[in-house]
Amino acid sequence: MTTIAFIGLGHMGLPMARNLLKAGFNLQVFDLVQRAMDELAAEGAQAASIALEAVQGAQVVISMLPASRHVEGLYLGADGLLAALKPGTLVLECSTIAPEVARSVHAAAHERGIELLDAPVSGGTAGAAAGTLTFMIGGQPETLAKAQLFFQAMGKNIFHAGPEGAGQVAKVCNNQVLAVQMIATAEAMAMGVANGLEPAVLAEIMRQSSGGNWTLEKYNPWPGVMENAPASKGYSGGFMAELMAKDLGLAQQAAQSSGSSTPMGALALQLYRLLLKQGKGKQDFSVVQQLFVE
Repeated sequence: MTTIAFIGLGHMGLPMARNLLKAGFNLQVFDLVQRAMDELAAEGAQAASIALEAVQGAQVVISMLPASRHVEGLYLGADGLLAALKPGTLVLECSTIAPEVARSVHAAAHERGIELLDAPVSGGTAGAAAGTLTFMIGGQPETLAKAQLFFQAMGKNIFHAGPEGAGQVAKVCNNQVLAVQMIATAEAMAMGVANGLEPAVLAEIMRQSSGGNWTLEKYNPWPGVMENAPASKGYSGGFMAELMAKDLGLAQQAAQSSGSSTPMGALALQLYRLLLKQGKGKQDFSVVQQLFVE
């Protein structure tokens, strides 16, 4: 039986790890939050006291961490995991990080004979729980062929975006579009309601018309329009606004490095940074709706 070490059991990592357990893999886990490890231990995983302990004897390592600095801290340097892993170990790095950081981790892994893919995800906590995530993968095709079974246990759509770092580029492009769609939807919802329309009626009209988008289909930001959306639960759960701000910042870095013009992405970043200054960074990113209502 394949032993997988899973590092990072946050809103996304916990359900992803749970799906690997359901698929029958032997799982060794580590997170700074003991409660998350206790949950999985009760379901059959082995909890470790440190990340280095979690990877002992593992053929596959999967990580889902908040930001570039956490990934660098976990893998690089004399005390990093790459220095401890055996050649031939397969590493699936699923965090959303800067493409250049992903490439530096790829290079360090290659030097040690470790096979690594950058594989950020889309689909939110609901997709993570349902095992329907989309993986955007950067790395060598032959490495992806070896990893298919593990991705299939956690996701539905598996895309090879290109070489090292390409998964991260695809992810920041995707999240920039998502943020702009969310802001445009929130702005229109507020305008329509202010002019006397019922929010659910307006949402359905736009959903079925040329303004239709993923936000209107799955994630309406107006409270009460979608019962299970974070907006109807006090903007709790889901994808935190501070993480969207982080991803938009990464998109701007990528744009600057390539000389790309991204005015909508730049404006979206400023609006999400405003939410952070208002103390709403821990709320779901659809809380941007509150910028457009009195």
